[in-house]
Amino acid sequence: MTTEAAVAPEPTGAGEPESPLQQLPTTRRAILNLLKRQGPLDASAVAGALALTPAAIRLQLSHLEDDGLLSHRDLVAEGPRRGRPRHVYELTSAAEALYPKRYGDLTTELLGYLGGPGATQVDELFEQRRQRRVAGALPKTAHLPFDEQVAALTAILDEDGYLAEAERLPDGSWRITEHNCAILTVAHGFSQACTSELAFIRDALPGASVRRVAHLMDGAHVCAYVVSPPPSSSQPT
Repeated sequence: MTTEAAVAPEPTGAGEPESPLQQLPTTRRAILNLLKRQGPLDASAVAGALALTPAAIRLQLSHLEDDGLLSHRDLVAEGPRRGRPRHVYELTSAAEALYPKRYGDLTTELLGYLGGPGATQVDELFEQRRQRRVAGALPKTAHLPFDEQVAALTAILDEDGYLAEAERLPDGSWRITEHNCAILTVAHGFSQACTSELAFIRDALPGASVRRVAHLMDGAHVCAYVVSPPPSSSQPT
């Protein structure tokens, strides 16, 4: 019998405090991450994605709902053979709060003291942040072939709290998707946050073409970028 509730959280490094999300049992955390990435799903879809039995998943969904981390709505299939409604599960605001929003209201307030979104000092701060991130990323990306550069950058973004993943497209380019904005509160008040993010991704992938194709600030569910390889003569070997 599968007892997913008994699965312990994964340990973190020595001396690192666990976040509330890391403290959840492994399967429950995997369910939340799946719904965060893909949006609302029913129990069968969750079970298929996580390679677990529907019965085990329904138990975990029930626990997460009891904890206030999931809610469900009923969907009835269209057409003459309607059948029973399906429960479709999605994250609640309490679950969304488990994902890092690293700077938040305090940073927005402090930036406001510098003169607000149009202040030169604010531009300079975001530029310094971009430079620091690029300096940390380039040693991990610049020497790699294009596909490996994209993988390395995606890992950096994921470590920074953006819940990032990369998908190879048929034309050889990649789509990098950020399912979580780690600085969402700041981005709402300061467009420099988004401009700096795009510039960082471009600088961390020397020679590549990067364009933003989805943006949370425009109402999308995610931020996403299509990254095309540089000319073959410029690719690292």
